[in-house]
Amino acid sequence: MDPRVKNLARTLVKYSLDVKPGMSVSVGGTAAAEPLFVALYEELINAGAYPTMQMMPTGCHDYLMKNGKPHHFNKVSPAQRAMIKNVDASIRIISESNTRALSSVNPARQATLAKTSRALSNIMLKKPWVLTLFPTEAYAQDAEMSLRDFEDFVYQATYSNETNPIAAWRKVRRDQDKLIAKLKGAREVRIVGPGTDLTFSVAGRTFINSPGTHNMPSGEIFTGPVETSANGTIQYDYPVCNGGREIDGIRLVFKDGVVVEASATKNEKYLLTMLDMDPGARRLGEWGIGTNWNIQRFIKNILFDEKIGGTIHLALGKSYPETGGVNQSSLHWDIIKDLRKGGAIYVDGKVFQKDGVFNKRF
Repeated sequence: MDPRVKNLARTLVKYSLDVKPGMSVSVGGTAAAEPLFVALYEELINAGAYPTMQMMPTGCHDYLMKNGKPHHFNKVSPAQRAMIKNVDASIRIISESNTRALSSVNPARQATLAKTSRALSNIMLKKPWVLTLFPTEAYAQDAEMSLRDFEDFVYQATYSNETNPIAAWRKVRRDQDKLIAKLKGAREVRIVGPGTDLTFSVAGRTFINSPGTHNMPSGEIFTGPVETSANGTIQYDYPVCNGGREIDGIRLVFKDGVVVEASATKNEKYLLTMLDMDPGARRLGEWGIGTNWNIQRFIKNILFDEKIGGTIHLALGKSYPETGGVNQSSLHWDIIKDLRKGGAIYVDGKVFQKDGVFNKRF
C-alpha cells in the first residue's frame, strides 16, 4: 500500500476525528477507494473503534438518480435513519469514477433529494465527521493531470507526504488562530476585483478555524455574513462543478442580502433552478478565506479549490450555525473568487489582504 494512503488514514482517525475506544464510526464511499477503506479499517480497529464500512459499487447512485421511484427521493429509508441516529462519527470518501455521470439527470430530482436528506444531514453535522477524497482517474482528468501527478497533488495538499502530517495540521491550526484573532470585532467587509465590488456585514459573527478536522484537506477560516447585508456585484472566477454539471461565468448581483440578478456563461438554467430551490438559496451562507499554500491550482473540486491560498469563496445557501449564521436552505454552494491578481479584501476600511497576500500590519 502507498504509505501516503496509510498516513492519510492515520490523520483522519487520530487527528480529524480523534477516535476513542468503543466509538462506532461509519465509512462511506465507492469501491474505487478500496485502498483507503482498508487503511481506515485497520486504523479504526487499532484505535478500538467499531467500523461500519459502506463501500458502494460504482454506478449504483447513478442508477438511483435516473431510475428511482418517487419515494426514493421523498422519504428516507428506516435503515438509513437508524444508522445515522446510532453512529458516533463518520468518514466520507469522495471517490467517483465518472464525475459527469449525473449530467443528464433532472436537476429537480437532485434538489428534491437534497431537501429530503437535510434533516439527517443536520444530525450528522452535530457529530464528529470528516470528508476527504481518494484520487481516481476521473478527478485527475478534471484536473488535467495524470493519475500519478494528481496523487502527488492530493497527498501534498493533505500533508500525507510528510513524516508527521498531524504535526503539520496542528501548525495550520495555530497559524489560522492568529488570523482569526486579527478579525475579532470586525464589522464590514468589502471585496473588490475584476467585475466585483461587494460589501457585507460580519458584525457579531464568529470566525471558524478549519484545520483539517472536517475537511481533509483544509486550510481556511470562515464565517456567516449577516443575511440581509450583502450589496453589490461579484463575478466569480472559477466554475461550480455540481451534480455532474459545470456552471461557469457566474455573476451575481445582491440587494439587501438577496440575489436579484444571476447569470452564467455555461449552464445558466441549472444555476437559476438551484437558486429557486428555496428562499434561502438566494442569500449568502458563508464567507471563507483559503489559506492552504500547498494548493495553488484550480482542479474543479470544491474540497480543494476553496482552500487555494489567496482566494475567497462566498457560498450561496445554508449557513453554519457555529458562525452565528441563521440562513436556512437545502443548498450550499461554495463559489470561488481569485484575489491573487488584482483583488483585495477590506475589513472596516483597512486592507486585510491584497493580491492574495495578507497585510502584516493589519
